[in-house]
Amino acid sequence: MDKNIYDVIVVGGGHAGIEASSAVAKMGMSVLLITFKKDKIGQLSCNPAVGGVGKGQLVKELDALGGEMGKATDACAVQFRTLNRSKGYAVWSSRAQVDNVKYPLYMQQVLSNQSGINILEGEVTSIIIENRVVKGVEVEGSVVYTGKTVVLASGTFLNGIIYIGLERFKAGRLEDEQSSQKLSEQLKNIGFNMLRFKTATCARLEGKTIDFKKLIPQYGDEFPTTFSLTKLPPNFEQMPCFITYTNENTHKIIKDNIDSSPLFSDVSQGAGARYCPTLEDKILKFPHHNRHHIFLEPESRENSFYYPNGLFTGLPRDIQDQFIRTIEGLENVTITKYGYGIEYDIIEPTQIWPTTETKRISNLFLAGQINGTTGYEEAGVQGLLAGINASLKVKGEPPFVLDRTTGYIGVLLDDLTTRGTLEPYRMFTSRVEYRLMLREDNAEFRLREKGYKLGLVSKEKWEKTEDKREKISSLINELKEKKIIENDKTITAFEWLRKPDTYIKDVLPETKYSEEVLLKAEIEARYAPYIERMLQEMKEFKNLEKIKIPETTDFTKISGLSLEIQEKLSQFKPMTLGQASRISGVTPAAITRLIIYFGKKGSA
Repeated sequence: MDKNIYDVIVVGGGHAGIEASSAVAKMGMSVLLITFKKDKIGQLSCNPAVGGVGKGQLVKELDALGGEMGKATDACAVQFRTLNRSKGYAVWSSRAQVDNVKYPLYMQQVLSNQSGINILEGEVTSIIIENRVVKGVEVEGSVVYTGKTVVLASGTFLNGIIYIGLERFKAGRLEDEQSSQKLSEQLKNIGFNMLRFKTATCARLEGKTIDFKKLIPQYGDEFPTTFSLTKLPPNFEQMPCFITYTNENTHKIIKDNIDSSPLFSDVSQGAGARYCPTLEDKILKFPHHNRHHIFLEPESRENSFYYPNGLFTGLPRDIQDQFIRTIEGLENVTITKYGYGIEYDIIEPTQIWPTTETKRISNLFLAGQINGTTGYEEAGVQGLLAGINASLKVKGEPPFVLDRTTGYIGVLLDDLTTRGTLEPYRMFTSRVEYRLMLREDNAEFRLREKGYKLGLVSKEKWEKTEDKREKISSLINELKEKKIIENDKTITAFEWLRKPDTYIKDVLPETKYSEEVLLKAEIEARYAPYIERMLQEMKEFKNLEKIKIPETTDFTKISGLSLEIQEKLSQFKPMTLGQASRISGVTPAAITRLIIYFGKKGSA
């Protein structure tokens, strides 16, 4: 094979690019990963953490399908915490602080050890397209690489501009990383609808200059829950985070200098991240709050730097010096790196299919922030799907699509492709209507078999999951057979566990099952009545998803649809009737008309 010809070319070595490249290689395809700098692959460019509310579920699902982020997080973690423990199991979300020195090195090693992956340093200046089909890429220096498919995972590099105060310069992520200007311009010229987004990051602080005696420590879980099936070493030691707060002096300095923030001036025009706002944003929008949480997160075991989560800012360096030192414990802190704002181009995501392939150009896939998302986790799952579907396209096999009943990943892609986004999209449990069924604890049972069939999960891992499934099923049967008499009524132990403050060990004090199996069976028992109702809702949802809409459908020929709805359906090109029903402005009456139309077509 010509060394310049590949099954898949992946552009970008961030979290999306890593998962895409790894998936392609596992599926037996050849992949060329092109990135500006090899030593920046896997960089944690913002906070040194993986997971969180809604995000932890994404990583669990990514791991179940055979992705790398969960394993990397376990290998590089310095602290584990399960969020929302005071609430129901459906919203429990794992989060880990990770060593941001070790994490990128780990990921670089993963890619280096996988056969089929070649890594090239360089800038992709254009995509080669013939008759609306991608054929490869051109790299700076006019070197052409042929690819049967291409995955763009460009992060914040497309026409990226960094702001520190009113100072601005072209950069892709960090001050020493160039932005991609030519590729962004080409995508506009092709006809993609481009949007401009912006975000900000925090300063980094020297821990040796922080007065920790004034701060509140936040420790990890006593019994950590990992993201993958990884077993932590017996001597695993967790590092604490620390909590402090802004105050009125902090807020006054920021208010007095708000005109020098690029995010609140005409200098920066992009749409900002609502769920990861700058400190300037919080102070102006919530003037009645006289303080805001700041979480000091350790960056690595190998250095003493801290990431002050909550101090996102684009203010000038001298103003950062002033307001950061008003915060308790940080009065004499040394700033090792200043926070900054960054603005970049994205492709409006309704222009892609749920497979991540673009509608405009065949064999071109998009993953990560280029689709308008924010966060390592959202990028990683898109990269995995892009890698899977690029490989399947090369093999001539049907695409792999997850719907809203199957996982958080399905919700993410469905939201992007049917609703779009006008601001950086972040996953939350509240976005997921079937979250009672799509819990962290059952991700492997929902998705591991799919990963195994795709060739991403080993037979050994899949068999372990099936063995666990059988044990849970066996335990549930035991609970359904065991009778309990309460208030002269006989009920099963399975029904009894729906009551508050009841536990399996109360009815089965001696058991052969592991703690994990016991917990999973207990969750199933508690949620049984709700799960039954939700299964009926999911069945109704899937009935609409089963009705496929041919890509060649001419909606103007379907009588009974308004001109507005015809235009929307023609623009979005939904793959199923279910997708069509979730497009803004498409009415129930229109869906009924489509059901009749496609029903007649199917019986013809």
